[in-house]
Amino acid sequence: MDTAPAQGRGPLRPAERAPAPDLARGFMLLLIALANTPWYLYGAEQSAMGSHPVGGSAADRVVQFAMLLAVDGRVYPMFACLFGYGLMRIYDRQVEAGASPRGAAAVVRRRNLWLLVFGFVHAALLFFGDILGAYGLLGLVLGWLLLRRSELAMRVTASVLVGLVAVLWLFSALGAAMGPFVPESAAAGTEQAGMPGFLRASFGEQDYLASVGERLVAWAVSVPFQSLTLVMPAAMALGMVLGRRRVLEHPDRYLRLLVWTAVAGIGAAWLSGLPEALAHTGLVELRDPFGSLAAVRQFSGVFGGAGYVALFGLIGHAVARRRRGGPVTVAVMAVGKRSLSCYLAQSVVSAPLLS
Repeated sequence: MDTAPAQGRGPLRPAERAPAPDLARGFMLLLIALANTPWYLYGAEQSAMGSHPVGGSAADRVVQFAMLLAVDGRVYPMFACLFGYGLMRIYDRQVEAGASPRGAAAVVRRRNLWLLVFGFVHAALLFFGDILGAYGLLGLVLGWLLLRRSELAMRVTASVLVGLVAVLWLFSALGAAMGPFVPESAAAGTEQAGMPGFLRASFGEQDYLASVGERLVAWAVSVPFQSLTLVMPAAMALGMVLGRRRVLEHPDRYLRLLVWTAVAGIGAAWLSGLPEALAHTGLVELRDPFGSLAAVRQFSGVFGGAGYVALFGLIGHAVARRRRGGPVTVAVMAVGKRSLSCYLAQSVVSAPLLS
C-alpha cells in the first residue's frame, strides 16, 4: 500500500527542457492548423471522402493532395503519441520528486479532467472537432490502466494495440484493392455518404446560441468515438513507452531506432494516403464502394504519427548540438512550450476568419 506523501512537482524549468519534445509539439500544432482548416469552410461543398471541398483551382487541388498524403489522419495520432509521452513524463517527474505513485497518478488524472472541461468549452464556443476532450478521456483510461504498471506491461499493451491497427489496415487495404472488381449492382447503396448530417448541423446555423447545442451534440458523439477506437489508444500507449524511456530527451541514445521509425512510419503513411489523394484530386478514377481508401489512410495514422515523432526527435537532436537556435526554431519551440494555449488560439483565429 502507498503510504508515502504525495509531493507536488512544478513545471519544468527552462534549463531542464529538451528541445525535441517542444519542437515536435510546435510543428504538430502547425500541422493541426492545416488539418483543421477545411472544417471551417462551412459554405463549401465537401467531398464524401472527408472535409475537403470539391473542385477549386489548381492550387486548391495541390494543397488537398498534400494534405491527404501527409497530414490528414497523421497529425492526431502524432498528437496522441506526444500526449502519452507527456503523461508518462509528468508521472515519472512527480515520483522522482518524492511523490507516491498514487499521488503522481492523481496529478495526471486532474490534468485529464481539466482537459475534458477545456474541450467542452472549446467545442461549445468555437469548434465541434475539439480533440482535448478525447485525449482527456483516453488519458483517464490509459492512465488508470498503465501509469503505475511496469514498462513491460506498457510495451505489451502498445504492441497489441498497434498490431490490431495493423491488421485493420491490412483488411482495409484488401477492401480497397477489391473495390474496382465489385460489380456495380453489388456496390449499389454502399457508396460513402460523407460526414454524418448531425456533424454538419452547426455549419449552416445562423443563430450562434443554437449552434452551441449542435456543436456539443457532435462533440459528445466524437469524444468517445475518437477515444475508444484503436488508432488513438495505440498511439498514446506507444507514446507512454517512449516517455518511460525518455527517447525524445535523449535522442542520441536511440538514433538508429529514430531513423528507422521515421523512414518506415512516414513512408508507410504516405503510401497509404496516396490512392485517396489521387482520387480526390481527380488525377485517377478509383471505385471505392466500401470507403476503404479513407480507412487505409486513417489506420496508417499510427505509423505516420510515430514516424513524425521520430523525425522531430532527430531534428531536436540536431538542434541540441548547436549552441543557438535560429529564429524559426526558437518560435516553433515557443509554441511547443505553450501547446494548449496555441491549440485553442487556432480556433479563436480560424472560426471567425474562415467562416
